[in-house]
Amino acid sequence: MKVVAFNGSARKDGNTAILIRHIFAELEKEGIETELIQFAGHRIQGCIACGKCFSAKDKRCVVTDDVVNECIGKMLEADGIILGSPTYFADCTIQIKALIERAGMVARANGDIFKRKIGASVVAVRRAGAIHAFDSMNHFFTIGQMIIVGSSYWNIGVGREIGEVEKDEEGLLTMSTLGKNMAWLIKKIRG
Repeated sequence: MKVVAFNGSARKDGNTAILIRHIFAELEKEGIETELIQFAGHRIQGCIACGKCFSAKDKRCVVTDDVVNECIGKMLEADGIILGSPTYFADCTIQIKALIERAGMVARANGDIFKRKIGASVVAVRRAGAIHAFDSMNHFFTIGQMIIVGSSYWNIGVGREIGEVEKDEEGLLTMSTLGKNMAWLIKKIRG
């Protein structure tokens, strides 16, 4: 069993990665393999609306000059998918949005290939806009017939400077609970 997470932050190992690692700690306690893909330093473009994924049906995007096809492959191999993003202007980052657009179109073009995988979104926020970012990422899971796992609160951690989310006790508890719930659900479905 495996969970792959995609960190859409421009900051490698920043607050979003810290939150994801708190989830990973619970998953790993349950023997679930984890992998974190960080988009910091990567340029990822959105869908170009060419429709070629619908004719090729090869589980790939026609755009090949970035990491999206590698990410789609990792999603296919995983039982669980985590999308993580800081909040930029009340939404997720463009890198996560581009991944959602392209992986989502490839999935739909190939018979909803992520159907019944377990999904969760995680948001790092300085002050406001996190719920909209959280909602934007969760739409990827719902339209793809995936199962969203819940927690004790919305999956949000508060902090601006790198490491400040470690002071958000409720946010960390939410991540811990999310990890436990995700592990439980994966084991129930895949076990």
